[in-house]
Amino acid sequence: QVQLVESGGGLVQAGGSLRLSCAASGRTFSSEAMAWFRQAPGKEREFVACTRWGGTYYADSVNARFTISRDNAKNTVYLQMNSLKPEDTAVYYCAALSRRSIRSAGDYEYWGQGTQVTVSS
Repeated sequence: QVQLVESGGGLVQAGGSLRLSCAASGRTFSSEAMAWFRQAPGKEREFVACTRWGGTYYADSVNARFTISRDNAKNTVYLQMNSLKPEDTAVYYCAALSRRSIRSAGDYEYWGQGTQVTVSS
């Protein structure tokens, strides 16, 4: 069975950093897109970052602050989050294998359960 498991969320003060991890099992995603999305209370799930074919893509709101990376040997994707702001508070989800758009949540086949990130002011 394919599983994506996120970890690394928590409570951090504004300006601090967190590193999220997403460990995949059941199949390899080395040749597929892997991405991070987030969803704040009362809001729709939004694109954060994606890595595909060695390239990286970011939402304008996190560009220059967040970095996505992957370790194909470990079948794991990471999200390094620096200079965190209160507006970054959300549940962060790992997603894998987009059949179409890398920025559209509905196009991804596999999802993790999410990990909470809370940034205090």
